[in-house]
Amino acid sequence: MKGSWKGLRSADNRGFSQMRRYLSVKKANSIIGRFAKARILVIGDLIMDHFIWGRVRRISPEAPVPVVEVTSESIMLGGSANVVNNIHSLGGKSLVTGVIGNDYDGKKLISSLKERGIPTGGIIVDSKRPTTIKTRVIAHSQQVVRFDRERRDKIDPACTARVLGYIKKAVRSADLVVISDYAKGLITQRLVEETSGMCARLGKPVAVDPKVEHFDYYKGCTIVTPNNLEATQASGVEIQDAESLHRAGEALFNKLGCEALLITRGENGMSLFEPGEQTHIPTVAKEVFDVSGAGDTVIGTLALALASGANFKEAAVLANFAAGVVVGKVGTATLAPDELREAVAAGLKATAKTK
Repeated sequence: MKGSWKGLRSADNRGFSQMRRYLSVKKANSIIGRFAKARILVIGDLIMDHFIWGRVRRISPEAPVPVVEVTSESIMLGGSANVVNNIHSLGGKSLVTGVIGNDYDGKKLISSLKERGIPTGGIIVDSKRPTTIKTRVIAHSQQVVRFDRERRDKIDPACTARVLGYIKKAVRSADLVVISDYAKGLITQRLVEETSGMCARLGKPVAVDPKVEHFDYYKGCTIVTPNNLEATQASGVEIQDAESLHRAGEALFNKLGCEALLITRGENGMSLFEPGEQTHIPTVAKEVFDVSGAGDTVIGTLALALASGANFKEAAVLANFAAGVVVGKVGTATLAPDELREAVAAGLKATAKTK
């Protein structure tokens, strides 16, 4: 990395109103208006999210646990499939590749994508492993428990070869590539290196939603978006304040050699690291009901914005507003372009009044 963040002022010191320096309402609307022309290739772990909704009115006499009276159930696209769903919901076009099982959940995932008009030709079926499904029990808008049905060992080499074959064809028509890593077996060093090599030769940016155990794979990718815990674990620096955030970000930026690093920090907003510069973007969420899938919304919105001509700061601000909308919904949520426009307009107008 050239330069240093030492001594540089960040938005932490300048306040919430400084978001207007990074993005105007007019520019935001212009970028969002170009989403429909953007095409994103999403590579990652395909998951189904199963929600059991209910209410709690008593504690079990058998054990000190709540008894959830089930009122309804729903199955939604999760993992990299939710990234695709967010891109689709925001008006963008997407291509997707990954591996599912030959089971009910895999068939449901395929049908859910097809219902949205999303091509499924890049999805490989492996009858030797199940489709990953996460089941969350929700009572009174709060998650009570989650249980996962999955296999996390590496995908069969023959399936990996078929995924790479699809990537080789699809990357040429994509504006940007997203790697959505949930550590369920698809994302390997070979897959990332070959994908990154293809993208470098074609001049296609690569955005990564990472997992800690795979950080060494992402070297040279365009932008990587760890959350606060992932950044802490990958850097070896516990993020507790501005100084430790600075050290963790600098360590990861140097390690990865990326063009930008975006650390998502929940209620503390986001911190964007570029060469010689650190930008803090405060959270805009008014109410937080469920953070399930918020990272998928961030990477999906970020990818669309970058593919639509935004710079890193503009894309990060838009992703921040998008995340602020979806965490106010329960379940693996998405948002529409008009919701994003309204959130940006309301947020940036509010910041103007604080000056």
